[in-house]
Amino acid sequence: MRWIHKPCPTVEVEALSKSVGVSRILAELLFRTGLREAEAAAEFLQPALAGLNDPFLLRNLEAGATRLRQAIANGESVAVLGDYDVDGVSSTALLVMVLRRFGLNPHFVVPRRSADGYGLSRSAIDRALEAGKPHLFIALDCGTNSHDEAAYLRAQGIDVIVVDHHRSKERVLADGILINPHAHESASPVEEPWRHLCTVGLVFKLAHGLLKQLRAENHPVAFRIKLRDHLDLVALGTVADLVPLRGENRILARHGLRILQETQRPGLRALMDIAGVRPAQGITPTDISFRLGPRINASGRLADAALSVELLLSDDVAFCNETALQLDVFNRERQEIERAITEEAERTIESEFSTHPGIVLFAENWHPGVVGIVAGRVTRKYNRPCVVLGNEGDMAKGSGRSVDGLNLVEVLGLCSEHLTSWGGHPMAVGISLPKIHLESFRARFAEAVRAQMGADVAEAQLNLAAWLSPEQINEGFMDELDALHPFGQGNPEPVFGVSGVVLRQPPEVFKEHHFRFNLEDGRGRRIHGVAWKLAQRMPPTGVAIDLAVELKWNHFNGRRLLQLGLIDWRFSPHENLG
Repeated sequence: MRWIHKPCPTVEVEALSKSVGVSRILAELLFRTGLREAEAAAEFLQPALAGLNDPFLLRNLEAGATRLRQAIANGESVAVLGDYDVDGVSSTALLVMVLRRFGLNPHFVVPRRSADGYGLSRSAIDRALEAGKPHLFIALDCGTNSHDEAAYLRAQGIDVIVVDHHRSKERVLADGILINPHAHESASPVEEPWRHLCTVGLVFKLAHGLLKQLRAENHPVAFRIKLRDHLDLVALGTVADLVPLRGENRILARHGLRILQETQRPGLRALMDIAGVRPAQGITPTDISFRLGPRINASGRLADAALSVELLLSDDVAFCNETALQLDVFNRERQEIERAITEEAERTIESEFSTHPGIVLFAENWHPGVVGIVAGRVTRKYNRPCVVLGNEGDMAKGSGRSVDGLNLVEVLGLCSEHLTSWGGHPMAVGISLPKIHLESFRARFAEAVRAQMGADVAEAQLNLAAWLSPEQINEGFMDELDALHPFGQGNPEPVFGVSGVVLRQPPEVFKEHHFRFNLEDGRGRRIHGVAWKLAQRMPPTGVAIDLAVELKWNHFNGRRLLQLGLIDWRFSPHENLG
């Protein structure tokens, strides 16, 4: 792994430090994220809900809110179809909650992965219509490219609203109201702060627009709804869907995590309890990505994601406890399947595709519902974009994950001739194709990746945000670093270099794969560290080494301790670092 640290211009960093009133290290971190003006940096450090833009600036949102207002005024029947991932589930729950407050009783459906496939499919639509033909059909987190399906609904006299953030491949949806910031060209030279909202963020904006219209009419219910209280659902979908945590996403995620920490929803409380999430210790994006999100996703991968929607909507504590336990069982089953597929995928990569810049994997016995997780794992391990496909009759279906700097949607655009369906966003996509075209697609995908990134795509790099001395790693700096949270896409957690460290005591292995270690600063203060899955590569004692670390709080026995999370280490070079 190659360590990279590009020094920032000293004069500019010091000027930013002074104007914003932060340490030089924090100013350097802000500078690296592109925040080089004092006003933009200050807004980033203190993202306020008041900073959210007028929802009606988003194209078609006013038309969507007006159609919802009409449905409320006339007591119309509404059907909601949301995707089966966390974004789709949280979007569905949020919209259904809001519409219920206004006296509607929306019928909601989530596609069944095995029976309906992805998105706004005819089979999923027909299942939604079994409850009766609605006046209004709303598709969430899918539908941007579903021209035939929207026309099918409109031919039956059903109005259609699509709220989605996936890229438009061809023409803009004609049969309905499409709310999607990626589907319309913007004339603005500056990227709008709502451009990268995921679907639950867009549903939040739609609800905001609806409330504005109804409050203008003095609708009594509109004044009783506090949208801020629903930001827990927005944080769930925003963090889980890997959208950039910048602009309005940062505002929604930052405040949403705080609301999630205090949430009184029985379903979320039950889910946090079964997942081992302790709200009193604060909730981080990691809790969503690795604990809450996988359990919500598990029902959609192996069963019916409508169960997860019911969990978020329910006020029945007993039902929520039972359902959370069921999702946990699904998740354990998913983990076992995923573990076996990951091991097989890694063997295949190392034996057959070790030199491919972009990797496409398929096996007849792989479950299409978990291959997205496998794609994420192998992408991270081999630092190459990977598409992992499972078996579905004559089709291969699955997901792809990308690496920093590579837009997977653009890559697929170069090799889509054999794909029957595909879509997503730059870091994650879903695709399907006939099995007979697998080899051709594999070759075209590798060519497209090479064309986008060049030959060195597989060289793993570790970007250091700054070099710290052990004396600088203290609780005061941790409190200052807290202003940069939440970390995620577009705002990566900083990795710091610590140079010339000499370990006095040997690291201690635990659970076979991990180890703990201690280092001392110049004042004799001990700093604790942990290295996950690095027990086969432990650093020596008595020799100067450099550490690449993340800084964490470790909560244990009611205490909060500063802890280093070791990412990598190397022997200290003789020349000056920097």
